[in-house]
Amino acid sequence: MDRMFRVLGFFTLAIGLMAFAGDLTEMALLFFLQTAFFVILGYMKFTERIYILLFWAYMFVTFTGFSYWTIFQMGLPL
Repeated sequence: MDRMFRVLGFFTLAIGLMAFAGDLTEMALLFFLQTAFFVILGYMKFTERIYILLFWAYMFVTFTGFSYWTIFQMGLPL
């Protein structure tokens, strides 16, 4: 399971590099932070249960933040 977090780190790094090349600096920095988070978690040797709980917590925070941003920061079209 720890390898999966390293794979997630690889893909977030690729997305961050593409965002940086596309001049989307804020998005690139966000994905670089996620890359560091995933790579560090990938080398911590937790149990499979902890990795699953961490992934669910990450998904909860991500979807909550995305929903908040799209509803309150972007505004609803009227």
